[in-house]
Amino acid sequence: MPRLPRPPQPKHKFVIDYSRPAAQDVFDGAEFEKYLHDRIKVENKAGQLGDKVKITRDSSNKIIITANIPFSKRYLKYLTKKFLKKNTLRDWIRVVASSKDVYQLRFYSIA
Repeated sequence: MPRLPRPPQPKHKFVIDYSRPAAQDVFDGAEFEKYLHDRIKVENKAGQLGDKVKITRDSSNKIIITANIPFSKRYLKYLTKKFLKKNTLRDWIRVVASSKDVYQLRFYSIA
């Protein structure tokens, strides 16, 4: 019996959790989502994601990036840090990997 081809699974799924800064009304998730959409490069072209990369924002202050192409988690950290610097938030917020596929935005602890 011939095998049926499986539907292509997403190769990478990353989550950026910005709930802590959003709880204090410091961080705008919609603006960050638009920034990622405009800046992520696919085949050396920024802003043309097509169906290869999908960016969704859910109600619990998380952005989910699903890529069907080779995609680096480090690239998301780089873009997040650029966004924070652009909005002069880099001095108060840092990007921390909380698990294998999740980044969290946290305030620096000054204790």
